[in-house]
Amino acid sequence: MAMDQQSESMNYEEEFILNSRGNKLFTCRWAPKEHAPKALIFICHGIAGECSISMRDTAARLVRAGYAVYGIDHEGHGRSSGRRCYVPNFSDIVTDCANYFTKKPENTEKKRFLYGVSMGGGVALLLHRKAPTYWDGAVLLAPMCKISDDMRPHPIVVSALKMLCSVAPSWSIIPTPDIIDKVCKDPEMRKQVRSNPYIYRGKLPLKTCHELLVVSLDIEKNLDQEASSSDKTFKLYPGMWHALTAELPDDVERVYSDIICWLDERADCTGSASETSGTPSV
Repeated sequence: MAMDQQSESMNYEEEFILNSRGNKLFTCRWAPKEHAPKALIFICHGIAGECSISMRDTAARLVRAGYAVYGIDHEGHGRSSGRRCYVPNFSDIVTDCANYFTKKPENTEKKRFLYGVSMGGGVALLLHRKAPTYWDGAVLLAPMCKISDDMRPHPIVVSALKMLCSVAPSWSIIPTPDIIDKVCKDPEMRKQVRSNPYIYRGKLPLKTCHELLVVSLDIEKNLDQEASSSDKTFKLYPGMWHALTAELPDDVERVYSDIICWLDERADCTGSASETSGTPSV
């Protein structure tokens, strides 16, 4: 247990678990200390990211609002084992999250909401597709669910990438320029990201890029069929950047206020998951 995240009002726990492929996965949990949580939040982090440091502020805010929060570092990310940022099969990430999020007995007693950031938004959407009646909703922040038309690769490029992956899938050749200045508006947040030892900043393996591309195209193709709930909130923040919780303080407060208000309206409502499931995309 890491004591640096403990407080008078919050408990923090860490645990390493093994997935079916023998990888040691880092997991963590934040929860209110004095009372039972009113609902459970399950975090899916983005590419090259992690949970214990970069999601700490998010978790603390949600705990203060009365929720318990679960996080997991995907294979090859953060404090989990595996080749850095190597995603040989995106469905394995989804399965790892499903196994951790759904197998704890206490998680059947409260309403359950996914919380997906960037690539984690794609993970959350596929988790919901995998077990739609289990989840009561999802919060998606700048989710990976569509490739913009001006960035969509030509089919020939996709075929070439697939062929290269069959020869050298773990070859780290795709350049990843420092984009922190382009996604994080708050200078202080940029410093925190750059000082986080668990965030990967190297080149992306070929297979990782191919998996992200294929999954993005699949989600885009099927999203209209899968997101049929009438309870959806789509929120745009003009002028804000990709990392919505790394904006300037006043903007960040607005984003979290919207998220917590949306959750509070649904955490106490009655009905089965299939009847109340909703997805705000912010």
